[in-house]
This record gives sequence, C-alpha cells and structure tokens, in this order.
Amino acid sequence: MLGTPPAREIAVVAFGQTDHLRTTDELSEVEMLMPVLHEVLDRTGLKTSDIGFTCSGSSDYLAGRPFSFTMALDGVGAWPPISESHVETDGAWALYEAWIKLLTGEADTALVYAHGKSSPGSVRDVLTRQLDPYYVAPLWPDAVALAALQAQALIDAGDTDESALAGVAARSRAAAADNPHAQVPGPPPQGEYVVRPLRTGDCPPSRDGAAAVILAAGDRARKLCERPAWIRGIDHRIEAHSLGVRDLTDSPSTRLAAERAGAFERPVDTAELHAPFSSQEVVLRKALRLDDTVNVNPSGGALSANPVMVAGLIRIGEAAARIHRGESDRALGHATSGPCLQQNLVAVLEGDPR
Repeated sequence: MLGTPPAREIAVVAFGQTDHLRTTDELSEVEMLMPVLHEVLDRTGLKTSDIGFTCSGSSDYLAGRPFSFTMALDGVGAWPPISESHVETDGAWALYEAWIKLLTGEADTALVYAHGKSSPGSVRDVLTRQLDPYYVAPLWPDAVALAALQAQALIDAGDTDESALAGVAARSRAAAADNPHAQVPGPPPQGEYVVRPLRTGDCPPSRDGAAAVILAAGDRARKLCERPAWIRGIDHRIEAHSLGVRDLTDSPSTRLAAERAGAFERPVDTAELHAPFSSQEVVLRKALRLDDTVNVNPSGGALSANPVMVAGLIRIGEAAARIHRGESDRALGHATSGPCLQQNLVAVLEGDPR
C-alpha cells in the first residue's frame, strides 16, 4: 500500500495475548486460544456473530498435522457459517489479509488471531523445512546457525560487535520486566555461546502462545475503541530465496515495505520490531532509519517472548496498544518470517490527535 491514505480508514481496536510459556502440555491450541478471543471480544463488546471476517495464522509443520488450524475454529465458533480464511505463516500476514478485506467494504469488523506451540518438538529442526529444498535444506542448518552467519557478516562489516549485541539483549530483557506476558528466561543477558558469535542472550526463548486482534472500519472503530490505532499503511516484501545472493547486513525488502507503507513520510515515536536475534535489530534499525529518539521494542520484543507464528502479530498489537493507552501517537509494527529476515511486513499506525 502506498503512503497515500487508503479510501477507507481501518483501525486496530483491541489486542490481547496469552502469557508466553516454555511449555503448555496441559493445553490444546483451542484451550490456549479461547481466553484471548474472549478478551478482545469483551473489550469491544462484540459477539462472535458481529464479526464480519475471521483470519488466522499458524503452521501445520509446527503442529505436526495437516489442517491443524481447523481445530482452532472450534474456539471461534464456525456455526452458523462464518467468512473465514487462514495463512500458513505468522499472524501478521493474516492481519494484512483482513485489512484488505475491510478495505473492499465486504466487512466492517475482522477478528485476527494466531497461535503456535513449539514445546512438543524442536522448532530449530522444523524451521529448516522452509529452506531451499535442493541445496540448503538437506544440510539442515537451523535458524540459530543461519542467524549466526548474519551476525558474523554484520561484525565483519563493522556494523556491530559482540558487546553491542549484548546491549541490545540487555535492553530488551529490561523492557520485558514491565510486560506481564513475557516470560524472561533465566540465563543472564550474555550467557554462553550457542553458535558463535551468538550467545544465549542473543537468541529468542522458545515459547508457546497465542494472540488476537480486532480490526474495525471508520465510525465503527470509533464506537468500539476510545482511541483507535489507525492503520495508515501496510506492506510486505520478500528477499531472494537463496541466501548466497543476498547481502545479509541489509534488508531491502524491509526498507521497501516501509516506504510503501508511508513510514518515512513522518517520524515514528515507537517501533515494535520482530527481531528474534539481537543482530537482526541492527539490520532493521538501519533499514527503517530508526535513531535513538525512537522507543524500540518497549514490550521487550521477540528476545523476551517468541511464540512462533505469533510474535509478528504481537509486534503490531503491542504498537497498537500503546496508541490505545496514549503512550504513542505514531508507531511502526514489523513482522518477519523465514531465515535471516527473508520476508518482512511493515505497518504504520497512528492515533487521533490529542
């Protein structure tokens, strides 16, 4: 979406998330999701029958079974029949689809949710299945190893060093102390090496969790929320699939998505960046032209809680929530998917003038 305002105003009017825990063996995806769905509906006073469109994000690979998202629909209530869709990726892309749906005028409200349980298996192994199936996936390089390649490229280019990365990790975890949903891991911010040059603190904690957002259009949004977070622009782009043809120290797709979303038209005061590794925040700050005046990841970011398939939607939800509370006027939400920031989505949100 270009930086010019869309023909129809769409806003985030409610956001909710679970506590993000190391394991949730006693809970199914539906049981994990239900409290969050009730939370956002109760916050707006809406009923399930009032929702014009529903869209979700999750992964069959993570769940270990085909069409796993259909089980979550039991929690939403699929009868009487509803208008529903699903994306096999982070819930931020489900939000994008719902935003498009509302722009067409086919619905005035949308429920967006995402859920992911990493605890039943090894998410580091699962994520290798999104790599190039001929040349890279057979080598089984996991997400941490690939992120370490990116971090070393940044260090070699002089863009950062290990002490600076430790500073990113420490700041994120300090911010997470005020976030009741983030479960900050026990090891100290630096910790031992996982894959050089990345230490424990540079890597995301594997967590189970869910999140939900309600979108509404125009006057409906103003009735449902005291201070809606208007989506002024949103766009997503992708890098080349082959890591060998990319400059891992830069993210042109993030820069282009931000430009198309209108992020560079005026400064933002808050940025929630989906940077699962401390080194990726360095890349994103450069691509998004963020200086020290911007409050980056005040929620603690993905370094404090990283439920796979959910963390990107949470970044947009956290940015919107700060606008709802009056703590931000113009915020940026970013989501990523794939190795080394391969796919990137940028949303720009604004509150009404105070």
